[in-house]
Amino acid sequence: MQDVAVVIGLLLACLVALVLVLVARREAAAVRRQAHEDVQSIRDEARASLADAQRREVRATGREESAAVAERAATARERAAAEQERAAAAAREAAEELRRGAADARAAAERDAAELRASAAREAAEVRSRAEREALDQLEAASGLTAEEARAELVRRVTAEAQASAAATVRRIEAQARRTGDARARRVLATAAQRTAVATSSQSTVTLLPLPSDEMKGRIIGKEGRNIRLFEALTGVNVLVDDAPDAVVLSCFDADRREVAQVALEALMADGRINPQRIEAAYAEAVAGADDRADDAGLAAAERAGVRGLDTELVRVLGRLRLRTSFGQNVLDHVVETALLAAQVAGELGADVEVARRAALLHDVGKALTGEVPGTHATVGAALAERHGESPAVVNAIAAHHDEVPAETVEAVLVQVADAMSASRPGARREDVDQHVERLEKLEELVAGHAGVRRALAMAAGREMRVVVEPSQVPDTDLGQLAVEIARHIERDLSYPGEITVTVVREVRASATAG
Repeated sequence: MQDVAVVIGLLLACLVALVLVLVARREAAAVRRQAHEDVQSIRDEARASLADAQRREVRATGREESAAVAERAATARERAAAEQERAAAAAREAAEELRRGAADARAAAERDAAELRASAAREAAEVRSRAEREALDQLEAASGLTAEEARAELVRRVTAEAQASAAATVRRIEAQARRTGDARARRVLATAAQRTAVATSSQSTVTLLPLPSDEMKGRIIGKEGRNIRLFEALTGVNVLVDDAPDAVVLSCFDADRREVAQVALEALMADGRINPQRIEAAYAEAVAGADDRADDAGLAAAERAGVRGLDTELVRVLGRLRLRTSFGQNVLDHVVETALLAAQVAGELGADVEVARRAALLHDVGKALTGEVPGTHATVGAALAERHGESPAVVNAIAAHHDEVPAETVEAVLVQVADAMSASRPGARREDVDQHVERLEKLEELVAGHAGVRRALAMAAGREMRVVVEPSQVPDTDLGQLAVEIARHIERDLSYPGEITVTVVREVRASATAG
């Protein structure tokens, strides 16, 4: 049995080997077929490549032949172009020869023509000279004047006519400039005044305090009048309790005292307790708070005027102006109004608005120190502003606003204009009748002192001056110059608010009697 199994195993191994041999032969046959096919495809491709190479060679040969033909044609064309260029060069040379010949001929003709013209001009000049000499001799014989004398007379007449025409032209230009300037100035000032319409700043010498109740009068008077007597003694202000119902009147010409009294009395009425001790304490507090009130007033004024960056000392001095008046006009309100007007006018004219505004606000700051520092308020204010860091333009505008020093900038002149506008606003200032009459008389006397003035009349409250002149002493041509001289004399020697218009009148009358 064991031998049979071995035999069977060997037979199976042989069978497997036979199967493997058959499979190997089949695969080898397939490989040989594939190799044969690959070789055949490579041969086909080689034949196709060879045929393609032959075709390219044929085409290349054709292109070389075409290029050779084209090269031969190009060479022929180049030879033809060279021949043409040589022919053109020969033609240009011939044309140049012709031009040179023509130029020589033209130059010769021009020389001949110039000689002929010169000869004709000489002959014509000789003829004209002879004719002019003959005509001049005839004119001299007819007029009785030599040529030099006639030329001098002609020059004199032409000069006189030119001078008269120039004078008339100057007068027309001056009149037109004056009309244009006056119209523009009125427009600018009217615009500024309309935009800066403020309440009148006139101030009185009394202060009216309303009472919370009628029984407050009794407290103010006190037992047997001791409260009111002590209050008046401390403040130096008259207290009138019976002149107005439900109010107390404080009367005093000193604005500082009147303000202290007002603050003290308002504090007493607010507290309700009025006795000698409270009166003394309220008075001391009112006196101690003067600087704070000045600071508040100065800051408020600077804010209303739109000015920033002022030194604290300047602000305090500016606030002290709230208690100063000029012809009844409150100076602090006046400088604020002047600052607003100056800014408006500067904006209309294209000047420096901030410099004009700042200088106008500070132009009267010296009035707060005129009782303490010697000098006019313009010089004192300019020195104060300079010490506290204001610019030279602002300092000059303050010093020059009353013409004590020359104005160096346009803004300084605008401060003068705004100052006059604020002072001349209706209701802003008031003056006594005697002072008004005295000013008018002084104005008339000043104008009457000019030569040729027959009569001087101040009209329209001193805003207009009518001047009647002697016709025999002042000709019509001198009226304008006399009006200007009178206006300058008034500006130089008379202090006045606003403007004064000078009108010069010359009247000639003739009469005859018949019979």
